Amino acid sequence: MLSRVHSNVVLEGACERVVVGNLYCDIPLGLYAIRGENVVLIGVLDSEKEELPPHMTAVSAAEIKRAQKAEREATYLKGSMRKRMEFLDFD
Repeated sequence: MLSRVHSNVVLEGACERVVVGNLYCDIPLGLYAIRGENVVLIGVLDSEKEELPPHMTAVSAAEIKRAQKAEREATYLKGSMRKRMEFLDFD
């Protein structure tokens, strides 16, 4: 019988990197507790060695939230337009 053992993880100074198109923002989360069964991969980010593609632009949390909202609205509009056009059966 195979048994699995999971250890919980506590992250101090955690942040979430939100990427929308060519924009990104690191949003501080503070102290985070994660159930071990939800962890697939974990590592440490060395911010001094981190290299982002040159086209990526760091923006504020407010700007990234606006970009997320615009992306959600565009996705919703695209989906609703697709539903309206289904009757044309382009396939």
